Amino acid sequence: MEKDRIILGIDPGTNIMGFGIIACKGKKLNVITFGSKGFGRKDSQLLKLNEIFTTTLNLIDTYLPDELAIEAPFFGKNIQSMLKLGRAQGVAMAAALYRRVEVYEYSPRKIKQSITGNGNASKEQVAAMLASLLSVPVPENLDASDGLAAAVCHSYQNNSAQARNKTKNGWMSFIRDNPERVL
Repeated sequence: MEKDRIILGIDPGTNIMGFGIIACKGKKLNVITFGSKGFGRKDSQLLKLNEIFTTTLNLIDTYLPDELAIEAPFFGKNIQSMLKLGRAQGVAMAAALYRRVEVYEYSPRKIKQSITGNGNASKEQVAAMLASLLSVPVPENLDASDGLAAAVCHSYQNNSAQARNKTKNGWMSFIRDNPERVL
């Protein structure tokens, strides 16, 4: 039986960070809070990264999540944007690890697939589905629903251990992981 847990979901960004926090009691999900934090114009990128770290620590210290689900950077054509996004993700993950919160990473496609059934869904479709599933209003800022979607995606995973970056490499790994299913 799966224990009750609190999940913090983060959609990292250097201008806006979306977040959502849910409580999971068995298969029942309750939204604790969700929103976004804008970082505005700073003198340097390092100041923004510090603010992302501090914001993540504050969320963890306030809501005491057991796990962090974070959206992985997507592959784009703009290398500078990817680098900045990777740094934002890294400092959010570092804040969670600093507080000994387990970290799980999901691709944007995986999150969309988990929420809507379509890995190519729009941000608006994800927000509308979350509003319907969780009985919450659609947020004005879609980064907030993206953070909430990361948390919900993680909660849908059957087993937290399987949600880690674990890959299956054919029949040998299946046999090793499922000895009771082999005749």
